[in-house]
Amino acid sequence: MSSVATLPDPHVCERARLSRDPRFDGLFFTAVRSTGIYCRPVCPAPPPLRANVDYYPSAAAAEAAGFRPCLRCRPELAPADGAWRRGDAVIARALALIDQGFLAGHPVAALAARLALGERQLRRLFVQRLGAAPLGVHVTRRLLFAKQLLTETRLPITEVAMAAGFGSLRRFNAAFQDAYRMAPRELRRSLEGHEPAPACQSLVLRLGYRPPYDFAAMLDFLRARALPGVEQVDDASYARVVGDAQAPGWLRVGAWPSPRSGQVHALRLELHGVAPGQLADTVQRVRRMFDLDADPDAISAVLSADPRLRPLLHERPGLRLPSGWDGLEIAVRAVIGQQVSVAAARTITHRLVQRHGTAVALDGAPGLDRLFPEAATLAEADLDGLGLPGSRVATLRAITRGVQEGSVGFGPGQTLEEFTMAWCALPGIGPWTAQYLALRALGHPDALPAEDLVLQKAVPTDGSRLSARQLRERAEAWRPWRGYAVIHLWRDAALRAIAAPANEETEANA
Repeated sequence: MSSVATLPDPHVCERARLSRDPRFDGLFFTAVRSTGIYCRPVCPAPPPLRANVDYYPSAAAAEAAGFRPCLRCRPELAPADGAWRRGDAVIARALALIDQGFLAGHPVAALAARLALGERQLRRLFVQRLGAAPLGVHVTRRLLFAKQLLTETRLPITEVAMAAGFGSLRRFNAAFQDAYRMAPRELRRSLEGHEPAPACQSLVLRLGYRPPYDFAAMLDFLRARALPGVEQVDDASYARVVGDAQAPGWLRVGAWPSPRSGQVHALRLELHGVAPGQLADTVQRVRRMFDLDADPDAISAVLSADPRLRPLLHERPGLRLPSGWDGLEIAVRAVIGQQVSVAAARTITHRLVQRHGTAVALDGAPGLDRLFPEAATLAEADLDGLGLPGSRVATLRAITRGVQEGSVGFGPGQTLEEFTMAWCALPGIGPWTAQYLALRALGHPDALPAEDLVLQKAVPTDGSRLSARQLRERAEAWRPWRGYAVIHLWRDAALRAIAAPANEETEANA
């Protein structure tokens, strides 16, 4: 039995393994000493004897101990442990940087320096919390992504190596053989219906999540803000243009169809024209945008202590944080949306995109024909006649210059305080906008736009309104999941507004 302190209680692990409880998927992994294989707790194979089982807190820990991933339950499909990959804790920021490929171009010492830690201290923290060193986590992440591409797509193995971040096919083959005791080609040959084939422009990947997941509510939120030409949201899916003017593509996210034998806790990601080198980043963006690594039970355990939030969590236990595709895009839309309705902000932003966005022609994507303008374009763009006051135009200029110069940004590894302080230093950006950007652009689980009027009115049930200071004080008990409380309260306010239309509407309440 592994002694890593971050594992759930051993009796909980045992019950979850035997019952195949999907709520624990990704929170631990089961390794079977008699076979040398490690599995997700939801593995459909007959459960092994307890005497042969060890538990590990991460796939990297199991692989570091010499175990290989199960070909049946496929550990690469498990959602990440959101408790460790999100928020301001050092390990969360380190994992966010690793997920963005930081260690592909930097040594572990550089990662430690970025986090203001010593290298030995960072290694010790990783081993204590995740059971593996930072480089082991990085390599396992790349290999499992490669395994998913080998299993679910017909990409040539050279392109799989590129997509997974390996510098050469030789290095990829060696790493895969060393970790899994088979060559990538052997794995592909062992899978029926996945013979090697020429590169194709369309891929389908399965993205797992931990239930419950309210996909309909996620689509509702995104639909109210969808930009014509850039995005499309229907009753079953979200689609958008991705890439750049030289290599545009598009994607669609929908529910994974469940077989008759049972429910599949995953979304279906279609990728069209996305270059192999952009696949890992695209998947990470989608996972963040649709909040696929959240742990609903951990969130509910904190927020349900508040009597105002308890019934909301009971009614909508699968509500997630709807993040955005691109940070600059969210920032521009947030500034445009200051003190106007969601519909008005969308109309003005649509004018901006039609005037300055790059037109693209995409096969099989009717209605998707524009890329959102980049910072360099917006910095020189003519913004007159869009319906924006001069002060807001000045703010848009300031944020595009800030992004270009690097004084503000959306990269991983920032704390919430660092992020909001940098953004509030820009003219026209106040605490509400900075916190809103943390919520929507970073998907930060503890962001709290306390100046939001809808939130201030949504917490009391007697028709009164809290001040921003009172709301912050009330929300201290919601840490580190204040962002989820925000989404629940916004959703509740929106449903109440539909039932009894109010006179006020802000960016927050649709």
